[in-house]
Amino acid sequence: MFEQGYILTSEIDGTIQMKSYLTGNPEIRLALNDDLSIGRSGRSIYDYSGSSGSGSVILDDCNFHESVHLDNFDVDRTLTLVPSDGEFPVMNYRITQEFKPPFRINSLIEEAGPLKAEVILKIYAEFPSSITANTIVVEMPLPTYTTRVNFELEPGAVGQMTDFKESNRRLEWSLKKIVGGSEHTLRAKLTCSQESHGNITKEAGPVSMTFTIPMYNPSRLQVKYLQIAKKTKTYNPYRWVRYVTQANSYVARI
Repeated sequence: MFEQGYILTSEIDGTIQMKSYLTGNPEIRLALNDDLSIGRSGRSIYDYSGSSGSGSVILDDCNFHESVHLDNFDVDRTLTLVPSDGEFPVMNYRITQEFKPPFRINSLIEEAGPLKAEVILKIYAEFPSSITANTIVVEMPLPTYTTRVNFELEPGAVGQMTDFKESNRRLEWSLKKIVGGSEHTLRAKLTCSQESHGNITKEAGPVSMTFTIPMYNPSRLQVKYLQIAKKTKTYNPYRWVRYVTQANSYVARI
């Protein structure tokens, strides 16, 4: 029977990065969601305390680059700044409210005979098919008495690699890309140096993932527009807003 993993920790650490090469350092306006709240009170950019937020996008806390001015932020959620040349973080933020993870992991681990066990991992991509995740790595600690692992991928699997890290008894499954709405399965047959005596499920896991998903935004924080404050024929800027989700530690207990 497959066990659907539950999330041990859930947090979003986000950054709005700006890359600017405009001459003359013109003033820039950057508008965020109208329903954005800062802190649990959701009342003011300067008030990070409280018990509940009024907006649908709630940031637990945030900090801004020294060039950012917040004079109109409480009125229209607009930031004004005079950007420095090059790339810099306009804003860093953190969200701990519940959100839907991009992946669902189901797992099965059971004894398969004397000194034998089998692990089956299933990954479900819970985002639209128009989006593709890249550089996915799935890791799972195995019992310390695991001596050998034989892997079996799905028929026709492309861009996938497996490895057993013997030094720390860890299963590693790498996938070059995962298209939204798809699912992938890995089977691993373990050879052990001793019997588990029914404790194998307690001695394996949790499953962790790292990945990058371009144009996927679980925080729902959005840049509504980015514009130069004073229009002039001198500037004809190319504006490009891109969303990227990266997971350094997405952990699920099996």
